[in-house]
Amino acid sequence: LDPKFYDSGPDINHMLSKCDGALLIGDRALVAARENPDLIRLDLGAEWTKLTNLPMVFGVFAARKDSPIKKLEIAQRDMVNQYKKFKINEKFRNDVISKSSDKLGFEGERITEYFVDEVSNLLDNDGIKGLELFLSEVCGLTTSPTWLASD
Repeated sequence: LDPKFYDSGPDINHMLSKCDGALLIGDRALVAARENPDLIRLDLGAEWTKLTNLPMVFGVFAARKDSPIKKLEIAQRDMVNQYKKFKINEKFRNDVISKSSDKLGFEGERITEYFVDEVSNLLDNDGIKGLELFLSEVCGLTTSPTWLASD
């Protein structure tokens, strides 16, 4: 194999008109899987976990090293608080699930499964290990990222 990177918007049909394969994550992946189930060949997160016994991290909140640390800490705290609210406040969680279901045209049950069983929005120690392994082995990064300390 000799894969090449091709930058494209997250439209599965456009991607596959130009390339042999496509990578979608999040909402776009859910919709593409529903609308084109025969095109799905690999769950990247599941395969990564099977190979490494670590979670796949598909996104992080990143900032430049010269960003004001206090502002980053406030943003981090707000994001963590929203996630905790989602986890413990049933009404808030149901509102988020309902809005997501309506937006994407899914039954609430599928979105609940996605949010509760398939994704985590908190970067824990295993997530950091998985991300650092990916960055070194797949991306060739030779130095570790700097992590903002969490509570």
